[in-house]
Amino acid sequence: MGRSITSALEEADVILWVMDGLTFDAHEQKLQRLLPAIKPVVIAINKVDSLADKRQLLPHLARLSAQRSFAALVPVSAKQGTGLDGLLNAIKAELPIGDAVFPEDEMTDRSERFLAAEVVREKLMRNLGEEIPYATHVEILQFIVEGGVCRIEAEITVAKDNHKAMVIGKSGEKLKSIGTAARIDMEQLFGGKVYLGLWVKVKPDWFDDMSLLRTYGYG
Repeated sequence: MGRSITSALEEADVILWVMDGLTFDAHEQKLQRLLPAIKPVVIAINKVDSLADKRQLLPHLARLSAQRSFAALVPVSAKQGTGLDGLLNAIKAELPIGDAVFPEDEMTDRSERFLAAEVVREKLMRNLGEEIPYATHVEILQFIVEGGVCRIEAEITVAKDNHKAMVIGKSGEKLKSIGTAARIDMEQLFGGKVYLGLWVKVKPDWFDDMSLLRTYGYG
């Protein structure tokens, strides 16, 4: 996964680095060493709404500016939605202008199987805590359309047994809630009736499996 991250950074036109408030410790220093020297980097300093003393922000910006030449440093609050317009403008300013790669009426170049997996992943994020959704993989095992009805079987992979229990929930209620929400969105997305089956399995360190990472576009 580390190699995939490095490759993605090298290929990016602009890098957005989201920082947690005024934190800049050993973890951030390690991330900084991964940044390509020639790529523009925009920093979004999040959670500024939680600062007790807003005067702390200016010295922090000065410390960051001393680390390297950043394209922009933008204080934001994702929770309150403040500073986001400035952040988007800072990103746009660094993006190259090129010819359209796809027709205007083409929504995506991804397959319906990929979109179905992304819908399930979104519902995992919305229904679970902050950590578990980012340690899950969703694979579509079956995607069959017959008579206007779409039958989908999806497998959710987690790294730990206790994560599996949390995804399933008591008496299967959590998994049922995730499946129902995903099915409703899929019916709107695909324009027809959807039958969705979800399964959960444990595979430790699945994030080191390149065959799974490639489904997310890595490797």
